[in-house]
Amino acid sequence: MPAARRPDAPDRPGPAEVAVSPAIDAGDRERLLHGTHHDPHSVLGAHPVPGGVAFRAFRPYAQAVTVVAGELRAELHDDGDGFFSGLLPLTGVPAHRLLVTYDGTVHETEDAYRFLPTLGELDLHLIGEGRHEQLWRALGAHLTTHQGVTGTRFAVWAPNARGVRVAGTFNFWDAGAFPMRSLGSSGVWELFVPGVGEGELYKFEITRPDGSRTLRADPLARRTEVPPATSSIVHASHHEWGDAQWLARRADTPLHEAPFSVYEVHLPSWRPGLTYRQLAEQLPAYVTEMGFTHVELMPVAEHPFGGSWGYQVTGFYAPTARLGTPDDFKYLVDRLHQAGIGVLMDWVPAHFPRDAWALAEFDGRPLYEHHDPLRAAHPDWGTLEFDFGRREVRNFLVANAVYWCEEFHIDGLRVDAVASMLYLDYSREPGRWTPNEHGGRENLDAVAFLQEMNATVYRRCPGVVTIAEESTAWDGVTRPTHQPGPSGFGGLGFGLKWNMGWMHDSLRYMSHEPVHRSYHHHEMTFSMVYAYSENYVLPISHDEVVHGKRSLVSKMPGDWWRQRANLRAYLGFMWAHPGKQLLFMGQEFAQGAEWSEAHGPDWWLLDPSYGAEADHRGVRDLVRDLNARYRSTPALWQRDTDPAGFQWVTGDAADDNVLAFLRLDAEGNPLLAVSHLAPVVRHDYRIGVPEDVPAWVEVLNSDAGRYGGSDVVHPDAVKPEPQGAHGRPASIRLTLPPLATVWLRPA
Repeated sequence: MPAARRPDAPDRPGPAEVAVSPAIDAGDRERLLHGTHHDPHSVLGAHPVPGGVAFRAFRPYAQAVTVVAGELRAELHDDGDGFFSGLLPLTGVPAHRLLVTYDGTVHETEDAYRFLPTLGELDLHLIGEGRHEQLWRALGAHLTTHQGVTGTRFAVWAPNARGVRVAGTFNFWDAGAFPMRSLGSSGVWELFVPGVGEGELYKFEITRPDGSRTLRADPLARRTEVPPATSSIVHASHHEWGDAQWLARRADTPLHEAPFSVYEVHLPSWRPGLTYRQLAEQLPAYVTEMGFTHVELMPVAEHPFGGSWGYQVTGFYAPTARLGTPDDFKYLVDRLHQAGIGVLMDWVPAHFPRDAWALAEFDGRPLYEHHDPLRAAHPDWGTLEFDFGRREVRNFLVANAVYWCEEFHIDGLRVDAVASMLYLDYSREPGRWTPNEHGGRENLDAVAFLQEMNATVYRRCPGVVTIAEESTAWDGVTRPTHQPGPSGFGGLGFGLKWNMGWMHDSLRYMSHEPVHRSYHHHEMTFSMVYAYSENYVLPISHDEVVHGKRSLVSKMPGDWWRQRANLRAYLGFMWAHPGKQLLFMGQEFAQGAEWSEAHGPDWWLLDPSYGAEADHRGVRDLVRDLNARYRSTPALWQRDTDPAGFQWVTGDAADDNVLAFLRLDAEGNPLLAVSHLAPVVRHDYRIGVPEDVPAWVEVLNSDAGRYGGSDVVHPDAVKPEPQGAHGRPASIRLTLPPLATVWLRPA
């Protein structure tokens, strides 16, 4: 055993103490060597023992380890297999560092095993209860100063692991010397590693229950490598937000009583090759020009396969590194807010992929996924469903929803695939699913999770909206969670729901040749039967313009002129219909081809040198004007969820292919919308109107020449006549353009 260089130090132990061997015993050695030690801090580091202070280090491949404490220097004994130990005649444990010699190179470092845990009892209690609403602040990798030393604290939840070690660029991916400690029954493993700074790559090496080992990315990593690389990255944010004004007024007006017109974007392909920061220069300008109030970003969270468009997530807490850093993404959100544009993002809590470096059987057993293989396997996508009944998993997801809203200032979460979460028999054959405790098909765990997520987000994040992509008639998707419905369930608590029924019905109608439309008139009117059963968004999303479904304009019948006319009429009908609007990129300028994530929208169609550029620009100009008229007309959005804000004028003129209705604002001011979906001009068509409006003026006509139409417009005010029509005492006579929607307001 080596001696210290200061044998006359005054803090030597008394002569009555009998020194013990400082070497690690065989059992601890074995567990440390095999990565199965649950409490390495109890063995490694410095510990008072009879005879002084025992110093122990585990440094595989090191040639020598020396303890340095002030002027004290003591080389430890090489015990073999990378273990070093020494007994120094001290009465107290000093602050100390280690000099580690590797093949002639000396590396000076703090002793990671001299530090107390970095997580407190409150964090561990909240994690154990599944109620840590800022879980990302406790778990993952965090730059910190701990006991006066800078470094990174690592923490991961792996309750089934026999041991966890951390590997990274800072230790040449050799996890052996960095075993983590288990923090009791919480299932959390923790280690503070001095000197590890921002930008270091890391993963967790987990020893499974069967003794095998697996190297896993951090489930709460806030930054990742660019796929296909899979390492997590130690991250600290340096972005300084400039959107305080936006956040301060975001909650001033209830969203249901405000204009809400959404442009859906797939960031990697909107302008292929642009980074977050380059997008921040172009996207706000384009969305502002087009007049949309919000953008909705297809999933931003990290995902291994670009062809999934982000809907198979592996890094739930990390914006995809394909386009830049997390701070770069914050910059994009910031610039959109400064331009007055809200930011929604698609969020995917229903399932996750089976990649062996990610969440699947994370610690050797089902952890994030359900323990029942039939419940875990998603039948449609080859993925795994989350175990919504496990409180730590629910916490992981609820905190994730909060994370995007609080850390990235996201204004809304559109929750993907809600129906697949709600039903135990979703896409499952009989015998491939088990009823709930009441004998029903409802996934009670998923219901509770969605209610908790919505309640938590709305409580913590004023002005944020949650939106359900829910394709069935589940009762109460947008009802408050505390209000039970006929089914006995409380509402799910979403703010809005995608109206998939309206989308399917209206697109089916528009795909018919006009000569057949009279037999399908109900497909355009049925939505008003249930329009106020939920708070709806009218979605023309990416799902409708891929995989053989054709682009929006290509769904329309007829020649090129009629296709565009049908599209313009449809968009005019959509923007006037109760509910909020959503349109996918490329459809605003009548792209003829289906969307492909490989090359994005066909922007070349708007090149002035292209022969048909005017046709596409006309549709784009209509969308721009629809948004402008919409935003300036409270009747179109102020009472979206109030039946008193809508009145049919005629919903049964099937033979004429005519639909006419009034929208009314809070003061009763009307907007009259008339859609004529036949390819002929109808002269002197009588429309019943309120008798207290002295004259009507046309504010939008999708057949205007500047949009590519035949220019059958009404330049002059139209005065009512005392002749009744459609059950009203007064009426106006209009010349209805072919395949067009016309909006009129009081002059």
